[in-house]
Amino acid sequence: MIDRAGLAGFLRGRREALQPEDVGLPRGQRRRTSGLRREEVAALSHMSTDYYARIERERGPQPSEQMIASIAQGLHLSRAERDHLFRLAGHRPPAGDSAGDYVSPGMMRILDRLDDTPAEVVTELGETLRQSPLGVALVGDLTGYTGPPRSMGYRWFTDPSVRSLYPPEDHEFYSRMYASGLRGVLAQRGPGSRAARLAQLLEAHSEEFRAVWKAHEVGIKPRELKRYQHPVVGLLEVNCQILLDPDQAHSLLVYTAVPGSESYDKLRLLAVLGAPASV
Repeated sequence: MIDRAGLAGFLRGRREALQPEDVGLPRGQRRRTSGLRREEVAALSHMSTDYYARIERERGPQPSEQMIASIAQGLHLSRAERDHLFRLAGHRPPAGDSAGDYVSPGMMRILDRLDDTPAEVVTELGETLRQSPLGVALVGDLTGYTGPPRSMGYRWFTDPSVRSLYPPEDHEFYSRMYASGLRGVLAQRGPGSRAARLAQLLEAHSEEFRAVWKAHEVGIKPRELKRYQHPVVGLLEVNCQILLDPDQAHSLLVYTAVPGSESYDKLRLLAVLGAPASV
């Protein structure tokens, strides 16, 4: 059963405890609100202000599990707080596996401070969970995929358009890298895992994957220097730094260019232009 009063009180308490800078929002000069405003939490949670406000006012229908998960992520709740929120809303908390989509508050706080830097949070299967604004401008919005195409490795072998963002001479390396990475996750997670299912699907749908998979390569790591053939600003060269969250099996990828370089200037231009429709 939903505990409307408990749910509303918990949400108000967590909202009022957060400051705009805690979630990557500007404070503004005339701010009087203690903590976040309801409309700010609603925007962070990808829902309407009216819907969120009704929950805090103990009204409306029971929020779905998807809505509760969005609110938990928007409020940067810890795993324990997220599970408590699910119970207050009358739902069973998500299973505590390491391959989930819930990004830890610490990693979210880091990502929130990277507005001027391309960055993304990805799972061990290459599924993009969150991106910085400049990350979207660089590679497009990768968070809307569902099913197997959520995995970049899966898209690499099944969607030829994905490769247009990368110089042709780098394609062979990426094919080997994605196959190697998937083999490593499969060995760790076992034959009944999502990694095993992805491998089965790719073997059924990609001749190239079958050929690379037969090589049984493991341990091929991403190159620190990555190259992108962007449709607007052309070739960019960026360094990739990786921050790991072992509890969640997530990685925060941060892309930077050498100050003063041509790629550095192009990233600054992208920050102004945003993501074109073709990315």
